[in-house]
Amino acid sequence: MQGMALVASEDAGRFCIDKWEASLFETDGDFEEPFSPYETPDGHAVRAESLPDVVPQAYISRDYADYACKQSGKRLCAEEEWLAACQGNPRHAYPYGDMREKGTCNDSGISPLHVYYAEAPETYQPGPMNDPRLNRTPHTIAKTGAFEGCTNGYGVFDMVGNLHEWTNDPNGTFQGGYYLDTHKNGDGCTYRTVAHEFTYHDYSTGFRCCADVAVSFEGSAASLELPSRK
Repeated sequence: MQGMALVASEDAGRFCIDKWEASLFETDGDFEEPFSPYETPDGHAVRAESLPDVVPQAYISRDYADYACKQSGKRLCAEEEWLAACQGNPRHAYPYGDMREKGTCNDSGISPLHVYYAEAPETYQPGPMNDPRLNRTPHTIAKTGAFEGCTNGYGVFDMVGNLHEWTNDPNGTFQGGYYLDTHKNGDGCTYRTVAHEFTYHDYSTGFRCCADVAVSFEGSAASLELPSRK
């Protein structure tokens, strides 16, 4: 499928994964239009797309990310799938190698909360954390694929930094870090946060989709058949 990469891993098997962090399209019958990446999609009928050179969707919960993937005939990635795609083949701690190279991924941004809110307990509440202005601030979120070195042989981009990415843990897990932190809960591809419920969302939470794959080879070409939409 367009916008996806084929991954083959001893631990996770064969599957497809979005090359880029997901964007959303709001659907209304046969009509659809891009959904704002700076707003939460709660209450909207949306589906996910994997597109280069766009601002990816943040402000999204695990349950809405799962819904958006399914609306496009895909699913959220299992944790082991996400990790395998991030580490590449051969495996590395970061998509590009075993040592952090500051700025190769979008991992050195500013804290937009402190641009608009004073340092106080009220800062870290749902309202401020979902302020649409946050990711519009310079030196925060980047367009998909803008950090050209933040990739590996699978051709997936931004799996470390830029946005946290939800995986399919029903209790709520996101991985990879975001533009302000790729270290606090693990380094690089092993960054993993389990402190939030599946309904949680803020300016740092994004996602990408995976899909099962049936592969038949004809010469060197592979035909990929994705599951039907449910």
